[in-house]
Amino acid sequence: MTLPAAASTLYRLLTESYARWLNQPLVDPALTDEQGARWLYQEAPFGLLAHDTRADPVFVYGNLAAQRCFEYSWDELLQLPSRLSARPQQVEDRRLFLERVSQQGFSTGYRGLRVSKSERSFWINDGTVWQLVDEAGVLRGQAALFTL
Repeated sequence: MTLPAAASTLYRLLTESYARWLNQPLVDPALTDEQGARWLYQEAPFGLLAHDTRADPVFVYGNLAAQRCFEYSWDELLQLPSRLSARPQQVEDRRLFLERVSQQGFSTGYRGLRVSKSERSFWINDGTVWQLVDEAGVLRGQAALFTL
């Protein structure tokens, strides 16, 4: 399986922001960037999504575990506004949670009901959401790690 170029490009932003906020590595530090990017995208035992900073944020990353959960391909996911990952009745709860993350930098222990492309509902558990901030201190979006 080919690693999408954007998955490699976003690897450092995802892992460095996570380590900065949570004071622990997201990926084994013994791996090279190339190995880590591949592991995070193809093999990680958790779903990982990230969206940008638009007024209506759009996904910019989704590892294979997340793609399987949400039933979207990489290309489909990268066109999807992140609010559509939840049913309309959960969108407000999701928005309020993401506002808290914006204020605090990260949050752990999140649980939320989500919806797949086929309209199947499922729970995400043990969610950790963090701000994606680059080396210059510029906010680039938010990322979410979850288990099922």
